[in-house]
Amino acid sequence: MGLPRGQPLLGLHMLLMALNCLRPNLSLELVPYTPQITAWDLEGKVTATTFSLEQPRCVFDKHASASDTVWLVVAFSNASRSFQNPETLADIPASPQLLTDGHYMTLPLSLDRLPCDDPMVGSGGVPVLRVGHDHGCHQQPFCNAPLPGPGPYRVKFLLMDARGSPRAETKWSDPITLHQGKTPGSIDTWPGRRSGSMIVITSILSSLTGLLFLAFLATSTTRFSSLWWPEEAPEQLRIGSFMGKRYMTHHIPPSEAATLPVGCEPGQDPLPSLSP
Repeated sequence: MGLPRGQPLLGLHMLLMALNCLRPNLSLELVPYTPQITAWDLEGKVTATTFSLEQPRCVFDKHASASDTVWLVVAFSNASRSFQNPETLADIPASPQLLTDGHYMTLPLSLDRLPCDDPMVGSGGVPVLRVGHDHGCHQQPFCNAPLPGPGPYRVKFLLMDARGSPRAETKWSDPITLHQGKTPGSIDTWPGRRSGSMIVITSILSSLTGLLFLAFLATSTTRFSSLWWPEEAPEQLRIGSFMGKRYMTHHIPPSEAATLPVGCEPGQDPLPSLSP
């Protein structure tokens, strides 16, 4: 028994079609670069909905023309292997497809925005690509929307020409896991599980707070005591006191007042004489 005459021709035709479909991927250049979280010391490099990547500067210079565009592919870690590079602009997956297909593309950048110069010279900031920072989806139709969960995610950069055909790509990144917030019920509030250093620090801060309060209370008491208990008036202003010069009688001349013998003051009877 043998195969029908038309069967080998049919198999050859299917093989040629498969090779034709794989031709773009076979000619795609793989750039030896792995995307990664930025190495700059920044707060919030990875949050609950975003992460910051190092910019792919000078990565595609040997493979790109002036009209080419660099795209970022974001995929769930377990869906990165099933991602197929789009062949046209219409095939580019948008951010809503992350929850259905497990991947999407965003952040299209022209090569003039990824120069080979020192990124800190004249830039005024640290050059990063912040994935998931467009909360209002202002960049349509390829919105850089906040990521829906902790992941983990993998990313790669894809170079595409003006028609949407891929020309080169990087390797997939290592898995990137976002931070997760804790539910209030899962937070342990029992002091017994606190470390000794935390207890010491808490005690010191509590003591300092008490001392500051006592100092404030003492200062306030001293400041307002004058309003409650007025200070004692000076002696010169006390009721009944009198200050002035020596009082001299005006109806007796000073010379006579000084020479009168004792007992002969005006207005008084003379002392009786003891002689017969």
